[in-house]
Amino acid sequence: MKAMILAAGKGERMRPLTLHTPKPLVQAGGKRLIEYHLEALAKAGFSDIVINHAWLGQQIERYLGDGAQFGLRIRYSPEGEPLETGGGIFKALALLGDEPFLVVNGDIWTDYDFAPLKRPLQGLAHLVMVDNPAHHPSGGDFYIQGGVVHDAVAGADNLTFSGISVLHPKLFEGCSAGAFKLAPLLRAAMSKGQVTGEHMDGRWIDVGTLERLAQVETLLTAEQ
Repeated sequence: MKAMILAAGKGERMRPLTLHTPKPLVQAGGKRLIEYHLEALAKAGFSDIVINHAWLGQQIERYLGDGAQFGLRIRYSPEGEPLETGGGIFKALALLGDEPFLVVNGDIWTDYDFAPLKRPLQGLAHLVMVDNPAHHPSGGDFYIQGGVVHDAVAGADNLTFSGISVLHPKLFEGCSAGAFKLAPLLRAAMSKGQVTGEHMDGRWIDVGTLERLAQVETLLTAEQ
């Protein structure tokens, strides 16, 4: 199974750090954020990685190179302009192939073990969910019932999408090149019972702000 790291975000809420550094190369605990993903993917047995980028993306390519330093083979999907999550994945499908692939947001930190996601995919997508974090306390994104994911509804045990998933290329059938979101595709597949999910047992932080980056730094420093 191949894996894709989404690294095209501009990181505007993390300025001034991201004025001259792409968000995936911001440091926490003495490492670049994206390095934690690459090390975890290599440990889980992944070898072929695709990384999309836009804002200051050449810095990512120069820093990571072909991935040999991580025991990986990295290929890049540069975007002249941000294509959002759905459009970015769609553009990279030629590199990802015809089989299901793992996708992970480049701006999260987690100790989640990616290895179990290599099992056969049932349906069009499998989503890893987390408890609703402090910055997303109510509502949630989706809920899981009997291993199947449904769109959030009032009164359900709604959870937040972690940014970790396994997707089948067929999820993107009928799509056209350009910027578009992933969520509508997932909701369409959910309406047909084609999305499975799990509730993560592990640590997870959405590193979208300087405050949350500080949380990661504090957590990692305490473990050193």
